[in-house]
Amino acid sequence: MVKIDNIELPDFPLLLAPMEDVSDPPFRALCKENGADVVYTEFISSEGLIRDAAKSVIKLDIYEKERPVGIQIFGANMDSMLRSIEIVEKTKPDIIDINFGCPVKKVVSKGAGAGILKDIDLMVKLTEAMVKHTDLPVTVKTRLGWDHDSIRIVEVAERLQDVGIKAISIHGRTRAQMYKGFADWKPIAEVKNNPRMHIPVFGNGDVDSPEKAMEMRDSYGLDGAMIGRAAIGYPWFFNEVKHFFETGEHLPKPTIAERVEVARRHLQMSIDWKGEHLGVVETRRHYTNYFKGIPHFKEYRLKLVTSDDPQDVFNAFNEIEQKFGNTRIPEIK
Repeated sequence: MVKIDNIELPDFPLLLAPMEDVSDPPFRALCKENGADVVYTEFISSEGLIRDAAKSVIKLDIYEKERPVGIQIFGANMDSMLRSIEIVEKTKPDIIDINFGCPVKKVVSKGAGAGILKDIDLMVKLTEAMVKHTDLPVTVKTRLGWDHDSIRIVEVAERLQDVGIKAISIHGRTRAQMYKGFADWKPIAEVKNNPRMHIPVFGNGDVDSPEKAMEMRDSYGLDGAMIGRAAIGYPWFFNEVKHFFETGEHLPKPTIAERVEVARRHLQMSIDWKGEHLGVVETRRHYTNYFKGIPHFKEYRLKLVTSDDPQDVFNAFNEIEQKFGNTRIPEIK
């Protein structure tokens, strides 16, 4: 059993990573149904929260069926981060997560996300203040370092633990790498193997198959895996990993009809939550993976990613279901 403070999780839990414009309530619900043990919100700007910006505030929506759920916030200003905690607490999440890993320029340029990896002392000071400002467990998601020459993740993780965080998730790339190349899990294992570490250490980056998840567990000895891109448009991934752990065998891939049904539900939940326009537009990014590998699919893909009328999208789903039915993608010739 793995514990984040008093939150009990199964051995080697699978966590849905916080992903902007992806990890919203409809998608989190689908991942939870399909085996995710912990889910995180999209990362939320502390500055946006304290300004009551609509785009930030809506990301605070969480639901009982998601628990345990963490709300992730980012920022580099002490006062803003502390004030944002007070706002976040009102929504009663199970965990508050601090984003020290986002590599995108608009975040890093403000010293937030992975930008704070240039100032480890500030990173620790900010974390300590946030831990003291809430009774909720605080966790951190970060990267190995700013670049290859500044990797100090073993020291950083220990210092963050010493100021009170309850778990750490580490992406096996530096900020300089962005999402290129391969994730290096060895430094994450060094964090886990540090005899002074006693909080859970979760690995993130390139866990895109059940075999990779097993390697992270058995070869690197980490406490769990945080799943990001492998789950986009494919919430079944979590159960596939768990089935592989239990049996050593792969679950059959979902049929086209099953994929259509989940995509249909995903769209309807998004419309119910965000309204028709945003519901349609923001679900588009998932369709490539929902229907990845189907030959001669261009006509349908075009309808799915260009139609603004939800009924047109639902009609396209019906056409796909009628044409492909219970076929499984690997079996299509």
